[in-house]
Amino acid sequence: MTDRQPPELALPLERRVGKRTANVLEKHLGLRTTADLLNYFPRKYLKRGELTPIADLPMDEDVTLVARVLSSRSRQMRARKGSITDVVVTDGLGGRHSSVALTFFNAYRAAKELTPGTLAMFAGKVSTYRDSLTLTNPEYVLLGDESEFDADAARRPVPVYPATAKVASWRIRSAVEVLLDSVDFDRVPDPVPADIAIRDRLYSLGDAYRNIHLPDEFETALKAQDRFRYQEALILQTALARRRAQAAAEEATARPHKPGALLERFDASLPFTLTAGQREVGETLAAELAADHPMNRLLQGEVGSGKTLVALRAMLQVIDAGGQAALLAPTEVLAGQHYDSIRRTLGPLAEAGMLGGDAEGTRAVLLTGSVTGSARRKALLDIASGEAGIIIGTHALLSDEVQYFDLGLIVVDEQHRFGVEQRDALRSRAVRPPHLLVMTATPIPRTVAMTVFGDLETSVLRELPAGRAPISTHMVGLAEHPAWGTRIWERAKEEIDAGRQVYVVCPKIGDGESEDPASLEPTADDDEEGRPLASVQQTVQALASLPVLSGVRIGTLHGRLDPEEKSATMAAFAEGRLDLLVSTTVIEVGVDVHNATLMVIQDADRFGISQLHQLRGRVGRGGLPGTCLLVTQLEPGHPSRDRLQAVASTTDGFALSQEDLKLRREGDILGSTQSGGKSTLKLLRVIKDEPIIEQARRDAAAIIEHDAQLGDYPELAEAIELYLNPEKEAFLERG
Repeated sequence: MTDRQPPELALPLERRVGKRTANVLEKHLGLRTTADLLNYFPRKYLKRGELTPIADLPMDEDVTLVARVLSSRSRQMRARKGSITDVVVTDGLGGRHSSVALTFFNAYRAAKELTPGTLAMFAGKVSTYRDSLTLTNPEYVLLGDESEFDADAARRPVPVYPATAKVASWRIRSAVEVLLDSVDFDRVPDPVPADIAIRDRLYSLGDAYRNIHLPDEFETALKAQDRFRYQEALILQTALARRRAQAAAEEATARPHKPGALLERFDASLPFTLTAGQREVGETLAAELAADHPMNRLLQGEVGSGKTLVALRAMLQVIDAGGQAALLAPTEVLAGQHYDSIRRTLGPLAEAGMLGGDAEGTRAVLLTGSVTGSARRKALLDIASGEAGIIIGTHALLSDEVQYFDLGLIVVDEQHRFGVEQRDALRSRAVRPPHLLVMTATPIPRTVAMTVFGDLETSVLRELPAGRAPISTHMVGLAEHPAWGTRIWERAKEEIDAGRQVYVVCPKIGDGESEDPASLEPTADDDEEGRPLASVQQTVQALASLPVLSGVRIGTLHGRLDPEEKSATMAAFAEGRLDLLVSTTVIEVGVDVHNATLMVIQDADRFGISQLHQLRGRVGRGGLPGTCLLVTQLEPGHPSRDRLQAVASTTDGFALSQEDLKLRREGDILGSTQSGGKSTLKLLRVIKDEPIIEQARRDAAAIIEHDAQLGDYPELAEAIELYLNPEKEAFLERG
């Protein structure tokens, strides 16, 4: 990336701040160029003399705090030569956690300087010792030291940078000061067009960098942050607007509605009426499929809102117009469910050329890795000849051996499971760009959709079809109610005795084996008290030995099973030959068993909000009320129980997705890390900064409408190329 930077920004830090400082910044922070350090922004600003609330310090993290020395004493070490200086600092707020114990080894300077009453900034890792917060050998700087702060410092905010144990915040600030004196900002291209900067009274790029790093007052720091937030939003939104324009310019084969054909006959056979939302989205899809440029649409909706039916109607319109539709599913279980469901829903219309089939119908085929031998050869022939109008499968659909007769529509289910390469591999099978419909049952907040899926038009299904029963969700805290552990299985037996079926979900398959480690909350395999987490294998053994479940037919399902065994188990449960299914999250999406009314999620605190919402959507699908029990062993007051309470309090997936972002942090919305980690976005926050994103979206649309190639905006085009490297750009395409 360095060679693509403007020369003024590409200059190695060694040339700006000296070799020694540059080596430290690269080794511990990964900063190599002028641009890297310029864009390493402070994470917050401290008011001179304002003490840091010690009770808010995160455990086991590197922190920077301002505190006043309460006491200091030095003593000789017993076992070896040298001294220990024990210093206690306070935030002056009182209470149990209003002080931190600092320990310095052979720190004669600290013993001399850190006297009671001294105000200083400290940097180190927070830990506990004998129920007290501690920092060992922290770095520090005296806030009254004129060598560190000039006479005007009293009114200036103190920038605090994301630091490490080896590089304290103030050392980063010192390097930035040197850097700012050496950069010629007149030679740095500004991606924000001048007319927009004038309209919004934005800082120049040089002033923005100076005021975000070394502000004279808080207001100038905030104004600089807003400038960079807008700049980030504009770069993202212009990239997305350019994608939309490129898609609109592509030529696709129009697939108009055909009166009296498959779609109309299917609609006439439905035993129910479509919801208003399904009708509205269906009309939108029909119009876009009839156009001669590719449809690119994201369809998101609540669990059970009928997205698959909407997608099926779009498929039939394409088939009526002579094309084929491919449904790409992330797992074999889900692909098999879609295949069975679509064949069941279409009936004879999906069995053209078969005994009892409709001669004017089409044919649906399933192609997954476990379809082999003559069945595979037959499926491939039907796809290549056009006999199969609906092709359902997993990654097997991407294989070179699959040749399509006329691929007109791609439906991608649970889009986040697929990468851009996989989608493009399927698109390349079509003679002309196919239409694209992306479905997700994970509700996406509007601002996230604007930022990540902004190159797609978005439709939302909120209304549940008639016959969908409400799902009641309860948190079961075993720490305060241990007797409820027995009641859970009595409740399960009551459902089974009434002719219903039960899911039991576990976070692990067996010892040390999780279905999908990335889906679990990032803690150890065992919980904080050392208790083992529930596993499928142990749970099956335990339930089989319970007298209350005597005679209950129990099945097992997880991702490590042989595909045929998985399919057989799922079929047995769907047909009512199993009463209780112990599973991992492999049943999270698409599994549709109408007779299942109770779900027990063991160690539910190990799953995220959206995953819990997805899981509970597997019950209550057949008109009977559904119940979901979120079982946890965590003590009351544990922060992870907030997620469970949020899920129990509402079934509104969009409200939960907002809450999920607040609780788990946004994570890297432009990368593979979907929550909690380091964000590629430096300052922009998709929930908090919605007005900025909306303004940038409008501006980007106007820019692209004026100049789709960005020839008049070379600085913005260059910023897009730099900011959206291939990995990030690929993530944008996953919409």
